[in-house]
Amino acid sequence: MSRLVEQGKVRHLGLCEARPERIRRAHAVHPLAAVQSEYSLLYRQEAEETRKTTRDLGISFVAYAPLGRSLLAGVVPDFANLAEGDTRKRHPRFEGDNFAKNRTLVERVEAIAADKRCTVAQLCLAWLLAQGDDVVPIPGTKRIERLQENLGALDVSLTPDEAKTIGEVVPVGAAAGTRYPEGGMKGVYI
Repeated sequence: MSRLVEQGKVRHLGLCEARPERIRRAHAVHPLAAVQSEYSLLYRQEAEETRKTTRDLGISFVAYAPLGRSLLAGVVPDFANLAEGDTRKRHPRFEGDNFAKNRTLVERVEAIAADKRCTVAQLCLAWLLAQGDDVVPIPGTKRIERLQENLGALDVSLTPDEAKTIGEVVPVGAAAGTRYPEGGMKGVYI
């Protein structure tokens, strides 16, 4: 891949869902510009470890699914509301007791968002932005109104103490269910 940069075919290299040791090995061969991993208030176990490495090496951290596949967007109040064919129906975090437990965690965040006079999505994105200039959340959306809401996160300022409190309200590892079904987990954090 470094030859592609040398040939001018690509400008920068990055990895997705890589473990710290793989990031270090790849970066030693050719400098990485970014590493992408799932990172949200709900799911950050692997990301926290990866971020230590990317920070040490001066690599940007791209946070995908920063709204927990809409759990943190306030638009999935009930598993039954997911449309037939919605891929989230196959995700363990959206199933049965896991979904109920995760909704309880979201309710904790809803209370803080109400105090900050913003939406849960805006608070969660602001929390990610407060993690450092090297963190780049990439929320996906199909709707213009959600895009505008997400951009509103830029107007939500959090003090370091507020960001710390939000992280403590939903502690690392508190979310129930894996990020993907069993087969899908084999391809993440490798």
